[in-house]
Amino acid sequence: QVHVVESGGGLVQAGGSLRLSCTASGGSFIRYAMAWFRQAPGKEREFVAAASWSTRNTEYADSVKGRFTISTDNAKNTAYLQMNSLKPEDTAVYYCAAHRPTPNTNRVWVREGEYDDWGQGTQVTVSS
Repeated sequence: QVHVVESGGGLVQAGGSLRLSCTASGGSFIRYAMAWFRQAPGKEREFVAAASWSTRNTEYADSVKGRFTISTDNAKNTAYLQMNSLKPEDTAVYYCAAHRPTPNTNRVWVREGEYDDWGQGTQVTVSS
């Protein structure tokens, strides 16, 4: 069983920044391809950002392109989501997800159903 833990959420004013962190441990692999999803009140969970296992490729939702950056520290087995220029509509519970390695290490997984292991989520609230 892969244990996924997020941290770093909080309350920030519009225009501010936050950095979320996520570690994935346990399971059969040393590290995993990581992604971030979010769920706002009354809405379905949606894709935010993901990186390939190789970390060579990344994908972003259109709504966060140019503002959010996903990165990974392989030595720490940790993924980050740097969120800049935050908007009230970014308010949501942010979830980290882990995908086991596959032969295509450059593939970026962007669908919720492709991920088997999830964290409990961390709340991000952006005030106007």
